[in-house]
Amino acid sequence: TDAMRIPKDAFYAHQVMWDGWVDIEQPHIHIIGHWNYKEDVIKPVYVVSGADKVELFLNGKSLGEGEREYHFLYTFKDVQFETGKLEAIGYDETGKECCRTELQTAGKPEEIRLTFVQSPDGWKADGADMVLLQVEVMDKHGRRCPLANDLIHFEVEGPAEWCGGIAQGKDNYILSKDLPVECGINRALLRSLTTAGKVRITAKADGLKPAEISLSSLPIEMKDGLSKYIPGNELEGWLTRGETPLTPSYKDTKVDIAVLSAVAGANNEDAVHSFDDNELSEWKNDGKVNTAWITYHLERAARVDEVCLKLTGWRMRSYPLEIYAGDELIWSGETAKSLGYVHLKVKPVLTDEITVRLKGASKEGDAFGQIVEVAAPVANELDLFKAKNGDKANHELRIVEIEFKENLWQ
Repeated sequence: TDAMRIPKDAFYAHQVMWDGWVDIEQPHIHIIGHWNYKEDVIKPVYVVSGADKVELFLNGKSLGEGEREYHFLYTFKDVQFETGKLEAIGYDETGKECCRTELQTAGKPEEIRLTFVQSPDGWKADGADMVLLQVEVMDKHGRRCPLANDLIHFEVEGPAEWCGGIAQGKDNYILSKDLPVECGINRALLRSLTTAGKVRITAKADGLKPAEISLSSLPIEMKDGLSKYIPGNELEGWLTRGETPLTPSYKDTKVDIAVLSAVAGANNEDAVHSFDDNELSEWKNDGKVNTAWITYHLERAARVDEVCLKLTGWRMRSYPLEIYAGDELIWSGETAKSLGYVHLKVKPVLTDEITVRLKGASKEGDAFGQIVEVAAPVANELDLFKAKNGDKANHELRIVEIEFKENLWQ
């Protein structure tokens, strides 16, 4: 169903994180998943939000504030399922409510709902224009049933070509007029013909109230089988946010502190590769625990409060690190497995010298499935090094890029 652009959890999570592009302009909130389980289920609930705090309520009873694991992810552990309303409320830094959302337990599947998604200028009978037919399985209160996988049979009457949808199964149901919903929803495509007219679609499934919907394609001027109509020309601009500003739409909150030089426990001549703005180069030590360190000399004394790192094998490895400002420890922990850069919030201490040091053996294991890293040549070296050096890989520190950032208000 990805091909049909059905908004799913990833859509709402990205909406939360990217409204405002750089700085959050409007806090959003979204509860991951559904709220239809068996009565004995105890599970974590994940909420994605740009709020400063998130509180969860189940049928009006507060379950407390979520643990903020990442900037946008709040986790509520061991929530006992209970039929009803699960509500998440986000609060800003002053404690004022800034966003809320809810999930309702859906009842048993009762009926089919059909809707169209089409161009604002209508469906043109040019033999090419498409409309999306959305099908949902609903309970008696009009709530989508998130566990429904009913097989829906469609019939089409009128001047349109059924292009069908997609679902898991034999031949992925390509062009079939029998199409199952997944998580209670699916979409199919219809293409207009060169003859305009009314198109009627009916949908039926065992045990569900059937549904029908009609839509008329609009005549369009054709000459020698061609048309001057271009659908994109009819789309209106979205100007509700006002004119594009002449100045940047956001303000920088941090400044990069340049690195003048670096000294490393091993392969010192390659230390510059860890801050050369080249993601195909890296610095690494020789696999010994006593050489797994690198010290950076900054262009000026600064209260660095964030260290941005890309580490070799970033989605496979978690590096146990210590970071020092001079001799003072400002961060200690294991880096998160990521899809690129990790951002470490460090204690801001005035210094012009920062040391990154491995404090133990790294942990291995793919956290992100079969995702291909952009810097493949660097990542592949990890496997070659391990194959040749065995346990030495457990004490290697490998940095593709590092940046040091300071808040402008400090």
